[in-house]
Amino acid sequence: MSWPHKDLLDVTQLAKADALAILNAAASFQEINSRPVKKVPILKGKSVVLFFAEASTRTKTSFDVAGKRLSADTFALQKAGSSLSKGESLKDTVLTLQAMAPDAIVMRHNASGAAAFIAQRLDCAVINAGDGWHAHPTQALLDAFTLTRRWGSLEGRTVLILGDIAHSRVARSNIHLLRLLGANVRLCGPRTLLPHAVGALGVPVFSNLDEAVRGVDAVMCLRLQLERQQAGLLPDLREYSRRFGMNQARLAKAARNAVVLHPGPINRGLEIASDLADAPESLILDQVASGVAVRMALLHLYITRKEPKE
Repeated sequence: MSWPHKDLLDVTQLAKADALAILNAAASFQEINSRPVKKVPILKGKSVVLFFAEASTRTKTSFDVAGKRLSADTFALQKAGSSLSKGESLKDTVLTLQAMAPDAIVMRHNASGAAAFIAQRLDCAVINAGDGWHAHPTQALLDAFTLTRRWGSLEGRTVLILGDIAHSRVARSNIHLLRLLGANVRLCGPRTLLPHAVGALGVPVFSNLDEAVRGVDAVMCLRLQLERQQAGLLPDLREYSRRFGMNQARLAKAARNAVVLHPGPINRGLEIASDLADAPESLILDQVASGVAVRMALLHLYITRKEPKE
């Protein structure tokens, strides 16, 4: 199929039709993941570099599994094992990688804009696996895919994004994509963990979780970034858990059959109660499974893309 995009840097690049095409492709790849032999030759002979300059378990492994199930050769590189640790610039490192002729580079970096920086300099496809506080497009796509598998469509559904919104690239990408696909979005968190320009996002913002959760169809809990607590953004973690921790009693105030999501890693008992994380209403492991299917779809679309005909 024709695919107009060379790189995936953020979901803001995607039209609604593009996002739905990715979700539809992911649905077909999900079927492959349920087979006894989970491997197809679609990307045989292609190579994918997994360049993770920031720690990752789910995203990195998910891309690795996705590439291998499509028969691509995947090569993992971390900052500690690269020349970046010897002082080489990001530009020189990725130009060196390009000289080995990969078909795609999947990159995570702690600097916002790092994926766009290398995409401007490389001929191969670049897929952003998370850059600073800016964007995490593949997480947003797998979250949308998880919810469409449950609901069929996001049109008219209401999703509450809860927690550390200010430092979350997951929240930024999800706010845009969920609204693009027809969902209503609410935000809730302590004022110190909301973006300064939160009003410009154009969605309702709550500081009381018991009010925010009423009638929603899904609650997307965000990881509380404990490393931020050194900056004094929260007075006390126990108080945070009491006011903003998601639990069964609060979920009971949501719409009937409401579900909870979390991108991981989870701080059990802090942003989400442990029993709720393991409950039938939790889609956390569904998100992990969806991640492989969505990333198979993305690797396929971006590596085999053909320019649309004029």
